[in-house]
Amino acid sequence: MKILMLNGSPRANSNTGLALAEMEKVFHKHGIETEIIQVGAMDIRGCLGCGYCFKNGKCTIEDIVNELAVKFEECDGLVVGSPVFYAAANGTLVSLLDRLFYSTPFNKTMKVGAAVAVARRGGCSTTFDQLNKYFTIAGMPVASSQYWNSVHGRKVGEAAQDTEGMQTMRTLAENMTFLVKSIALGKEAFGIPEKEPWQPMHFIR
Repeated sequence: MKILMLNGSPRANSNTGLALAEMEKVFHKHGIETEIIQVGAMDIRGCLGCGYCFKNGKCTIEDIVNELAVKFEECDGLVVGSPVFYAAANGTLVSLLDRLFYSTPFNKTMKVGAAVAVARRGGCSTTFDQLNKYFTIAGMPVASSQYWNSVHGRKVGEAAQDTEGMQTMRTLAENMTFLVKSIALGKEAFGIPEKEPWQPMHFIR
């Protein structure tokens, strides 16, 4: 089993990285493979709305998004961590997620998703809500913790002093591990839920 973890911070040794590393310890304890990819400082442009992916099954822009698409399809769960910029996720990360979720045709149903927000003070809740929308539109169960998935810290390394935040990360990883393993057993016994054909409704006709 494997969890793909995306670090949306532009800083190499960031508080967001500390939060994800705390989760990774728990995953490894349970024998779950992980891969952390720092995407926050990459050169990633937003969606062009060109429709290329509908015909070709991948994004027209050849960058990390198409590389991540393969890893995303193969993983059992996805953790997305972001620092809070103006009460929202890092724009580079948002551009990546917009294109990653929109351009990938494979079924994401029952892959487990978890969002992590890291801030100096405020904006964690809005960032948390923003990131969870990618999971819920794709049929992905969302892993929860003992509190909203947030950690606080300003200077590099300060997140480690947020004892409740770090505990929240560990609890989140424990819960996500349980979900991933339980869903794997459920797939063997019952398969995944059937989907009705999509019925798009446009309000302007």
